[in-house]
Amino acid sequence: MPERRTVALVTLGCARNEVDSEELAGRLEADGWQLVEDAEEADVAVVNTCGFVEAAKKDSVDALLEANDLKGHGRTRAVVAVGCMAERYGKELAEALPEADGVLGFDDYSDISDRLQTILNGGIHAAHTPRDRRKLLPISPAERQESAAEVALPGHGPAEPVVAPADLPEGLAPASGPRAPLRRRLDGSPVASVKLASGCDRRCSFCAIPSFRGSFISRRPSDVLNETRWLAEQGVKEIMLVSENNTSYGKDLGDIRLLESLLPELADVDGIERVRVSYLQPAEMRPGLIDVLTSTPKVAPYFDLSFQHSAPGVLRAMRRFGDTDRFLELLDTIRSKAPDAGVRSNFIVGFPGESEADVAELERFLTGARLDAIGVFGYSDEEGTEAATYDDKLDEDIVTERLAHISRLAEELVSQRAEDRVGQSVRVLVESVDEDGVYGRAEHQAPETDGQVLLTSGAGVRVGRMVEAKVVGTEGVDLVAEPLQGSLASPGWSEEAGR
Repeated sequence: MPERRTVALVTLGCARNEVDSEELAGRLEADGWQLVEDAEEADVAVVNTCGFVEAAKKDSVDALLEANDLKGHGRTRAVVAVGCMAERYGKELAEALPEADGVLGFDDYSDISDRLQTILNGGIHAAHTPRDRRKLLPISPAERQESAAEVALPGHGPAEPVVAPADLPEGLAPASGPRAPLRRRLDGSPVASVKLASGCDRRCSFCAIPSFRGSFISRRPSDVLNETRWLAEQGVKEIMLVSENNTSYGKDLGDIRLLESLLPELADVDGIERVRVSYLQPAEMRPGLIDVLTSTPKVAPYFDLSFQHSAPGVLRAMRRFGDTDRFLELLDTIRSKAPDAGVRSNFIVGFPGESEADVAELERFLTGARLDAIGVFGYSDEEGTEAATYDDKLDEDIVTERLAHISRLAEELVSQRAEDRVGQSVRVLVESVDEDGVYGRAEHQAPETDGQVLLTSGAGVRVGRMVEAKVVGTEGVDLVAEPLQGSLASPGWSEEAGR
């Protein structure tokens, strides 16, 4: 019997990339590849790159170079770049980084096995010439679904039914019915992301994502539901809905309020204990969506709102909408329905034309917003964006100074917000149990970005359990919580129920 081909996937960037990696893993395993965790044990190391900002692009290049260093020292014979950076730069990346044996775009995903085999055999698959993927679908959202079959949409599944081999490995299945890609989970986490849509129709002046991710297109509700059911069968307890803009979900399916009806259905899936929605646009928030997010059992009252700034002049230059007072009114509306709702956001400082008064306005918003988590980034030009052409750029020293100042303020504010939660009861999804303790996350904490909860006790607790606890302390943005009496032993949270 021939030796089985081995492949390792290294994923950088956001949760959307994680979903794409699991699609690639599913396709490869279904075609006979053996998945391994360590690149040094793989014939081919596939690096799923991020192309969003300079720091992420540098991390992607470093990961490719690190994988390349394994060649000649272990099993690794080829290194291949996929993902956003590969899609965005194509031939340019291949020429600038000869250490990569292949640079594959989204159009290559459906044939990923053949592409890797060609490269492994010493052949060459020419890197693509990048194109504006916004032009691949009709301008009118209502006309996009009919054209979607002709466009590669990672995470959406092929247009034709997937005929799965009869001898699929255990744990590998069509994740979302007949239109779904094969998906293979790459870790044992009780949390998994589910792609709700792809692309973005917004034209923020600082963002290049729509050009290489394309126009906004929703997945069908049945696909999202079937994938969630499959994930629940794999032991997943929390799903996080991801896309470039979840508030637009359904607009190309004829119902902009489709998310409001889908969320209760997802929450009713057997085995799912929590549904979380990420990536919400403040300008597109609507009363009905707020109501569903704050009142539906098992749907986390969690608001990942993309504010970016609060000074009106800066927001207009960003091609965005809103101001400090309107944003605070939105938060007041949310908290009037769910006082303990979790809210996080990201902000850009040092944007071209930003004044000291604009920074003060941002400080006013941050101080009044009581956010649970804050990400702060210093502005830098992204090629191909409108903002890169602006004349009123700030000196790098000023951007660095403002970044440090707002970051310090943000750290103080999120620590204060964590302290506000002392004495509250929280539902903690346990994610790790080891010699360092029992750690998990409450409803207001998304994976990777928003801190975690340390349980003061947890004998017999296993990963995937949902535990009721009382917050008794803080460590910066993190919480320390004591399990409530009986919460570990009650029928609702038994060892069997946690499986």
